[in-house]
Amino acid sequence: MADNTQLPNGFTGFAFRKPAGGTSAADAIREREAQRAAHAGQPAPAQTPRRGVNGFLTEREAASDASNEVRGAFQYNRDHEETAAAYSADGENPEGRVEFDPEKLATIPEKDRRWAWLEIDLNAIRHNASAVKKMIGSGRHMMAVVKADAYGHGAVRVAKTALNSGADYLGVATVDEGIKLREGLVNAPILMLAEPPASAIPLLLAYKIMPAVYSSEFAIKYAEAADSMGLRAPYHLAINTGMNRIGVRWDEVVNFMHQIGFHRALELEGVFTHFATADCPETLDFHIQAKRYIEAVEGLRAAGINPGIVHCANSAAAIRYPDVRFDMVRLGIGLYGYQPCPETTPLIELRPAMSVHARITDTRLVPMSEGVSYGLNYRSPGSVKICTVPVGYGDGLRRGLSSRTDFLVDGVRCRQVGNICMDQCMFEVDLRSYARRRRVDPQVGDEVLIVGQQGDAMVTIEEMCETLNTIPHELCIGFAQRMPRYYV
Repeated sequence: MADNTQLPNGFTGFAFRKPAGGTSAADAIREREAQRAAHAGQPAPAQTPRRGVNGFLTEREAASDASNEVRGAFQYNRDHEETAAAYSADGENPEGRVEFDPEKLATIPEKDRRWAWLEIDLNAIRHNASAVKKMIGSGRHMMAVVKADAYGHGAVRVAKTALNSGADYLGVATVDEGIKLREGLVNAPILMLAEPPASAIPLLLAYKIMPAVYSSEFAIKYAEAADSMGLRAPYHLAINTGMNRIGVRWDEVVNFMHQIGFHRALELEGVFTHFATADCPETLDFHIQAKRYIEAVEGLRAAGINPGIVHCANSAAAIRYPDVRFDMVRLGIGLYGYQPCPETTPLIELRPAMSVHARITDTRLVPMSEGVSYGLNYRSPGSVKICTVPVGYGDGLRRGLSSRTDFLVDGVRCRQVGNICMDQCMFEVDLRSYARRRRVDPQVGDEVLIVGQQGDAMVTIEEMCETLNTIPHELCIGFAQRMPRYYV
C-alpha cells in the first residue's frame, strides 16, 4: 500500500514532497535574485519563509505584500537596472545609469501625449459677455455662471475673462467650485446657487462664498457660526415660484423672513428665483412664475424688508424678456456661445467658445464588405480610407452619435462610421473623385476637427444636440471629462 503519511486528509494524489535533486519555482526565483544582487554589488535579498498552503499566499498575506512599497516597486527597479547595465555595456554611458529628468518630462504637452484636445476661444467668451452686458444696460449687474467647471470651459479662466468683460458676480453650484475660484485668485462676489450642508458653513465663511438660503435650520446655524467669529453671514434668499426644485414658496416668503430675520449676523444680499420655461415657445407658465416672483418681492418690501439684489433672468429670459432683468441677470449657456432657444437667435449674436480637435492615429484601406468597429454595423463600400482618431465616449463623444455625425478634414466633411468606442472612433474618407467635391487623402498625424469650423464648413454642438435630443450644456461638460484644454 502506498505511503500516504505525506498526504493531507487521506488524499491519494501527488504528495507535497520536493523530488530528490529538484528545485522549487520559489527557490529558483530567490536564487536568481541573489545572483542579480551579487552582480550589482548589493546585499542579497532577505530570505522569507514559505507561507500559506503549499507555498501559496493566503488572502491576508497577499494583501500585506501589496501594501509593501518596496515589493511594489521591485519589478520596475529591476527592469531599470537591467536597462542601465545594457546601456553601460554599449559603452555609451560609462556610469551605467539611465536618468530621466522629471522637469523635462513635464514639458511634453498633453496634446502630444494623446492626440486629442479642446480649444477654448477666450475672445468668444469676451464677445458673448459684452454683447449681453450691452443688451441689458450698464445699470444692471451681470452674473457669470461658472458652475460645472464653467460648463467644461475652465472655471478660473472663464471667470476672469467674464469679469473683465462686464460681469461682476459669479455663480457656482457647490462649495468646492467656489473654493477653486478663490484659490485661483478670483475676488468677485460668489453666489452658491443652492444651500449646502450645515457642515460646510466654515468653508463658506473662510472663502467668502454666499449661499442660497431656503431653510430656517441652515440659516440659524450659518448665522450662529458667523456671529461666533465676529463675522457677517450674507446670503441670497431662494424663492420657489413654480419650478419646485428649491426655495421658499413665493406666498410664504414674508413668514420665512420673520422666522430668521431676528438674527443680527444674517445679511440679506439678494433674492432670486429660477424659470422653468424661459426657453420654451409656450409662455404661459413663464408669465405665471414672473408674476409670483414680483408678488413675493413686493411683499418683502411691504413688510419693511429690503430684498437687496433682485434677480431671476437666466440666459433665455435675459435675452427674450426685458421686463424681468431687474437688478441682475444670470448668464449661463449664453456665456459660452450657445443660443438658449431658437427664439433668441435673431435677437443676439453669440459665438461658441469650444472646439474639439484630434489627430489621426491610423489609416487603412478596408476592402468592400468588411466591417468596422464593435458590432461591424458599418460595412465598407470599397474605395474608402478608414481613419482612426483617439476620441470616444469616454471623452464625451456620445455613443449615440455613431454613424450620425461628421468630422472635418481640411475643410471637407467626412462621415463618422462604426460604433464609437470608449477611447477611439473611426471616420470614412471617400477616395473617389467627383467633379464638384474636393478630394482629400488624410495621413497619420493630420488634424481632424470634431467640433468647430474650418473655412465655410462646420460641425456644431447644436447639430449633435438635435441628433441626440439633448442640450449643449450636457455635451460641453462631457467633452471636458479628460481632454486637455488650451486657451486661444
